[in-house]
Amino acid sequence: MLFRLARLAVLALFLAGTPVWAASPAGVVVSSKLSTESAMIGQMIRLVLSAHGIPTVDRMTLGATPVVRRALLAGEIDLYVEYTGNAGFFFNRPADPVWKDAAAGYAEGARLDLAAHQIVWLEPAPASNAWALAIREDVARRAGLVTMTDFGRWVRSGGDVVLACSAEFANAGTLRSLEKTYGFQLRPEQKIVLAGGETSATIGAAAARTNGVNVAMVYATDGGIVSARLRVLDDDRHDQPIYAPVPTARQAVLQRYPAIPGILAPLMKSLDRERLQRLNERVQIDGEAPASVARDYLRSQGFLP
Repeated sequence: MLFRLARLAVLALFLAGTPVWAASPAGVVVSSKLSTESAMIGQMIRLVLSAHGIPTVDRMTLGATPVVRRALLAGEIDLYVEYTGNAGFFFNRPADPVWKDAAAGYAEGARLDLAAHQIVWLEPAPASNAWALAIREDVARRAGLVTMTDFGRWVRSGGDVVLACSAEFANAGTLRSLEKTYGFQLRPEQKIVLAGGETSATIGAAAARTNGVNVAMVYATDGGIVSARLRVLDDDRHDQPIYAPVPTARQAVLQRYPAIPGILAPLMKSLDRERLQRLNERVQIDGEAPASVARDYLRSQGFLP
């Protein structure tokens, strides 16, 4: 997934000109970022709205965060799924600790976006796509590891840890922040920094035990986590910002279709971390189309007949 690169670049790119497309008057223009998760949830939203008699236009995978965000603010699209922690970049407050609290970060982002841009944040998913550490399930069971507090204690006691991660994760402050919060420090020989550092590579290294790797840098809803038999360690002391998927919509379109928030709330509430991991696995690992996975999930949960 490419969320992290978009988060770091969003303020600079947001100021640059980007191409936009004219919104269709035929219905609610539902869009998404380039990531498969964003497209999959976007398709769920579009299909559910259509099933409730609200006309929609499919404009999925429009671009990276700056492109889609600009399109929303310009009225070229009507609704897309953002991630709550990105409000820190949108409003030039990335270091504010409010983004590390799911409820408070959501409330602050919603307040700021409504006041500044007449953008409404709808019900968020009870999940976060933040960076996390995931450990092999067999190791986690033997050592009784569920949380990052458990992990820190295990490392301090001499636990056999080899982490696969990106240079950005290792050197840009994320790993050091986790080490400080949870009271551990990995030695150089306990870190394997992979070129490129995509989470598919770190997950693959842990699954295959490459060079002894048993812990991977991941995004917490990555589709490869399930098939690789990894366990995401809970960030129980809230070190990292929360990136919960949240539909963001123009206030004007909600005034035209006031039923939208109520229609989408049950869907978003159903998308917890484990469920998103399994759905993402079908797209990212098994190669199914986001729209097909979205429709199948909606039917299985009773959102579509």
